[in-house]
Amino acid sequence: MQGTPSVRTDETMDEPTDTARPVASTEPERVILDPTGRLVAQRGLFRGPDPTCPEDLYARIRVGNAGRDRQRLVVHADSEVTLDTYFGRFPASYWQRWTVVDEVEVDIVVTGSGKVALIASDENGETRTLAVREVSDERGGDIRLTAKLDKFLDGGFLWLDFATEDSELVVERLRWTVLPPEHLRQTSVVICTFNRADDCTKTLQSLAADDEALDILNAVYVVDQGTDTVESRDGFGDLTNALGGRLRYLRQPNLGGAGGFGRGMYEITEAGSDVNILLMDDDVLCEPELAIRLTAFANRTTEPTIVGGQMLRLLHPSYLLAGAEYADFHQLVPGMVVNGALDDVDLLAEAVDDDEIPTGKPNRGDQRVDADYNAWWSCLIPAEVVAELGLPLPVFFQWDDVEYGYRARARGIATVTLPGAGLWHADFDWKDHDKWNEYFAVRNAMIVSSLHADVDPKQTTRVIVSRVARYLLEMRYGLAATLIKAAEDYLEGPEFLLDGGAAAAKAIHAVRAQYPDTVVHKPGQVPGFKSGAVPMIQAGPAPSMARLVLLKRLLHFALGKSAHQIGAVTKKDALWWHVSQFDAVVVTDGSQEGVRLRRRDREQTMRLAKDMARVARRMLSEIPRVREEYRAAVPELTSRENWRRLYQV
Repeated sequence: MQGTPSVRTDETMDEPTDTARPVASTEPERVILDPTGRLVAQRGLFRGPDPTCPEDLYARIRVGNAGRDRQRLVVHADSEVTLDTYFGRFPASYWQRWTVVDEVEVDIVVTGSGKVALIASDENGETRTLAVREVSDERGGDIRLTAKLDKFLDGGFLWLDFATEDSELVVERLRWTVLPPEHLRQTSVVICTFNRADDCTKTLQSLAADDEALDILNAVYVVDQGTDTVESRDGFGDLTNALGGRLRYLRQPNLGGAGGFGRGMYEITEAGSDVNILLMDDDVLCEPELAIRLTAFANRTTEPTIVGGQMLRLLHPSYLLAGAEYADFHQLVPGMVVNGALDDVDLLAEAVDDDEIPTGKPNRGDQRVDADYNAWWSCLIPAEVVAELGLPLPVFFQWDDVEYGYRARARGIATVTLPGAGLWHADFDWKDHDKWNEYFAVRNAMIVSSLHADVDPKQTTRVIVSRVARYLLEMRYGLAATLIKAAEDYLEGPEFLLDGGAAAAKAIHAVRAQYPDTVVHKPGQVPGFKSGAVPMIQAGPAPSMARLVLLKRLLHFALGKSAHQIGAVTKKDALWWHVSQFDAVVVTDGSQEGVRLRRRDREQTMRLAKDMARVARRMLSEIPRVREEYRAAVPELTSRENWRRLYQV
């Protein structure tokens, strides 16, 4: 392993200021190479970086027993182990489609006796054996197997299987390697954090603990926008040393995810560094292997390409959120799963077919699928892509990553979501969307839709009106007001973004503070009710004629009728056709940490309905004009000059 460069750690700051630029590495060959000079595209790992990581995501024991360490596998006698797993498979189809590589080698060091097989799959998950090597009484012997990347265009992976008979086989230093480019490019990590100091510290510790992953990193930027700072933690000084002079710690006012990630992109490209930029969230359980796989892939793509990592669910760590994603601009919804991609599945469970019949195969997703964008929980962007596209749109947060991906597509720059390059991120379904950030989700969806789609204003208006109407039936007055405010501010046009979003964040908090239904209470402390006096009332089946039920609920509302005076409802049962039957209802918050009290308020309902009608009329007439204003403003809003002003550097 080569040494780390002599790069000083930046001094911490109380105020936003310019900082020392990262020193460009004088050792570009530090990107991981094997002893023969080939580029390591992927390491063979047999367990995760943390005990909570399911071992079967790395190596699965089919028969008998085996010992699994991070980079050492002991296959006991009369046992079989497969690397046909999420982290164990090599994404051959993606390498064939997007890179200049036409052949991959897999190398291992073995001790003992047994059989090593190189297996391939196709887009349908059917397997074929490419090579088998039998070893006997090896003592640290090298095995190298080769596979052509010529039959994987529509899908398919590669992996190794191990089997023993009457003695054990020890496998170490498993490496998938490809020919290196003439110039190897390192990666700089950018972590944006806001009052998640402990989570961010753990991520930094994870990177620092993996010497090989650390070896490909030019710098690690932490853009801290919070008041509970990372530098306040006891281990911060140790981290500075452990990262070998790579840490760049920056403090600045809260400009959201766009401003935080954008600051790292700004600093790296300002220095002219020839590196990849790996954006990473703070609330993750980091698999350092991610940096190796994304960096190697980006080094070998035919053209500069955005390479994204996948999200595994932190609270359900064997679940993959999505194989690849796109945004539905007509419905203003991000995170839609590409047809044919894995969709929130348990990777350790048995797959089912379209008729929900078990297939006898694990959930793997052998078909190659193409993403429209990749979320910034982990996403690598080459420096020249930033130079061509500019910096993020200053929308504070929500949809900034979507917009950047679609901006890249418009310039012919692809985004590849790479299977097997994943980390664990906080589960989205444990976050209630009735929060202040829903303002940014809706406002920014409208902005990005205006930039990258030609949606009929009637359709966009219909979506907003429909959501607000549903929220009013559900007695979520604060959420209805949040959406109305989002639509109003969208109509203000691009000048509304010139402060980076700080004023909007403050304003929406003030709006929501006017509505008691936005407050989360402890379950035994609901205002005005004793907990024993609130019965749990379950929802019935979904109505077969939803429109008739909707009209019925509206009629009952007009007449002041309700089926229940008070009741408690679970998150699962908090559906419009159910909660609209109550005068008051106690609903479990999506976080499962408390409840919200919703009360029927005719005056509030009528006032918000009138506000929505007024805004809807404006949307129908003003969206065409506003759309063109946003499109014209993108170059200025995403320019270095605009962000330099916001960063005050």
